[in-house]
Amino acid sequence: MTTRQGRVGPVIEVAGDLDMASSPQLRDRLLEVVETGARTVVVDLTQVGFVDSSGLGALVLVYKSLQERDGWLGLAVVRQSIRNVFSITSVDRVIPLFDTVRAAEDGSEAAVR
Repeated sequence: MTTRQGRVGPVIEVAGDLDMASSPQLRDRLLEVVETGARTVVVDLTQVGFVDSSGLGALVLVYKSLQERDGWLGLAVVRQSIRNVFSITSVDRVIPLFDTVRAAEDGSEAAVR
């Protein structure tokens, strides 16, 4: 997991599986970014092969935290299996999914206008 500055805010890049073992680290990293004042955050899940309920929970928790601050969270997701997890759980109705980080950044600009 790495954090870099994107065009509109921090981009958290995740690789591997987002599961019970790794989701606390993602949650903590995202909450740290939010606590330092970031209002627009993109999570790059393009290198993630698996997401379980704890991963979804971490993302929803951070989404809610950003919403309380009039912020925005977007996810870059390319694998159909990962998109299916978001769709089955209806998380994609709340947190927007994009094909690329660039598309998410473009989407964030439209969302916060």
